[in-house]
Amino acid sequence: MTPNLVRILDGNTFVLSGDNGDIEATTANPSGFFEFDTRFLSLWRLSVNGEPLHSLAIDESQYFRLRFFLVPGNPTHYLDAKASVIRERMISGSSFEERLTVLNHDREPVEFTVRLDADSDFTPVIVAAEAREPVGRIYKRVEDRCLRLGYQREKFQRETTISTVDPAQVDEHGLTYVVRVAPHGRWTTILHVKGLVLRPDGQDVREHLYRRRRRSGSQLQSDLDRWIDKAPRLTCDWPALTTTFQRSLVDLAALRYSPLTLPDEAMPAAGLPWAATITGRDSILTSFQALPVAPELAVATLRMLGIDQGAVLDDFRDEEPGKILREFRYGELVAFEERPYSPYYGSADVTPLYVILLDEYERWTGDVALVREFEDEARAALHWIDEYGDIMGDGYVWYQRRNETSGLENQCWKDSANSISFRDGRLPSLPRATCELQGYAYDAKVRGARLAREFWNDPAYADRLEREAADLKERFNRDFWVSDGEYYALALDADGRQVDALSSNIGHLLWSGIVDESRAAKVAEHLLGPRLFSGWGVRTLATGQARYNPLGYHVGTVWPFDNSFIACGLRRYGFAEQAGAIAEGIIAAAQHFQGRLPEAFAGFDRERTRYPVQYPTANSPHALSTGAPLLLLRSLLGMEPLGDHLVVSAALPARFGRIELLDIPGRWGRIDVIGTAHPQTSVAAS
Repeated sequence: MTPNLVRILDGNTFVLSGDNGDIEATTANPSGFFEFDTRFLSLWRLSVNGEPLHSLAIDESQYFRLRFFLVPGNPTHYLDAKASVIRERMISGSSFEERLTVLNHDREPVEFTVRLDADSDFTPVIVAAEAREPVGRIYKRVEDRCLRLGYQREKFQRETTISTVDPAQVDEHGLTYVVRVAPHGRWTTILHVKGLVLRPDGQDVREHLYRRRRRSGSQLQSDLDRWIDKAPRLTCDWPALTTTFQRSLVDLAALRYSPLTLPDEAMPAAGLPWAATITGRDSILTSFQALPVAPELAVATLRMLGIDQGAVLDDFRDEEPGKILREFRYGELVAFEERPYSPYYGSADVTPLYVILLDEYERWTGDVALVREFEDEARAALHWIDEYGDIMGDGYVWYQRRNETSGLENQCWKDSANSISFRDGRLPSLPRATCELQGYAYDAKVRGARLAREFWNDPAYADRLEREAADLKERFNRDFWVSDGEYYALALDADGRQVDALSSNIGHLLWSGIVDESRAAKVAEHLLGPRLFSGWGVRTLATGQARYNPLGYHVGTVWPFDNSFIACGLRRYGFAEQAGAIAEGIIAAAQHFQGRLPEAFAGFDRERTRYPVQYPTANSPHALSTGAPLLLLRSLLGMEPLGDHLVVSAALPARFGRIELLDIPGRWGRIDVIGTAHPQTSVAAS
């Protein structure tokens, strides 16, 4: 995504535009009005008297509303401009509203011709950055005060309606207003843009849902106010942490997504613009990160992913019994099975992560009923680890796509084609067993054993899971340890050879607890060493590896979410100083992004660039990056649930000074936590 796009969003509905509010979509500029995995507007261009508008300022203080302050003509016209325009945009449900105000600053009345050019290509969001000719028929109809744009391919039909409150000249290419404005006066009109997902009978399939979800601006603001009020309150001597925390709360609210199946519950959507949809990994890990702030997100995530848990063998969708989905989409490519996302199960890590979230949610909230409600789903997920995850029959979790045409080759979180490699750059054979998958499987078995013993009344199953976890840990530490580098291999290839690149994945091993205590210090040393640690954070791939590229998606960039789990793992093994260094680097980087951490940024050394360089196509806001400061804060304060209590052991770098996190929700009710850097102390009070 080009970095100059501005956005408003509400769940999976969003508008991306230029800094003057115009939408002019190209492959290099994937702007538009998107909803239900479809772009409903690809052109939305405002002009006054034939002149384009240029931005003076933008008010982005609310995620669902934008205000653009504009002047017509070239920048040379700004001095003593005779006219200006305020463009206000608000999104809700499946539509957005645009209020246009033209102000006449002259002493004489002025006639203005206000034109809005509009069009739609109805491109699926997942190919919005690609050149693509529509397969179906695009049509346009002019109605009373309304322009209707449509697309039909067999029974698949989408429409965009553009209506105006005031009379306008409507044609197939847009709307024109000719208005006369008094001296120092103003003219205002309101336009409504709505995306329709039509059944053969012409009804919107989601109308019943959006009648309930459609909210006014004041209702949206009240909802946001309630969300913020319910969250813990943070104060910190370092303002960067406070700013980033507040930005995360707002963005997390914006990314709440209510699936059609669960219209009254909200789970995190992965991010804009490419992943505003149901996801497995992103929703699970974001819900984990957000437990100290909004534990209810985990409920919707567990329920939705449980509903769509794999039940059959389906090569096209990479589905297997017990497997948890990777993502679910609704667009044209899915409807005609050109892409397998209905849903798609091509991730080997999501299934053990499901069990991990279920256990952690209970540890944090004490919600025993939910653990019992999802017993069957958790057992099926644990069974998948051994039955379908263990492709090679050696006790490890492997992946190899079933769908050889449109399935993902790498089915771990680093899912780009070149992300799993030997240190010399060679790509390993398939199937592959990445190291973090084994850590997740180990953790899932340990946690599953606790659930079985304490809540499912099955001690024999708990004993078995614990034996399997212990065996996995022993074999893993033997087979994955690279003796000539003293770190864990990125993966094993099909012949059992170590894929010996040094990567950030080893930090996830600390988070899972699969690392032998005797080797943890060496892992921590690598993570904070100059090859992996950029000064801003841990790189996905270490310098010196053949495929290292500071601007490579999974081969050298820094991912805030990755770092948050690495820091959590370091704290687990007692490396508080190292965890604090990562937290300091990520929060320092956040300052340069106005508190909103992008999906990824470049892996350049901090001393070299002095500021973090954003990855050019990063999702932003990105749910996992939004959750990263929340998990980093948990690590800094050393917050861990233990029975009905929250254990606290703060360890803060000096830059943070004093941190107060008040009204933390959990099975203990609400609790306050205070940590100070000098001396390192912590206090928890109910």
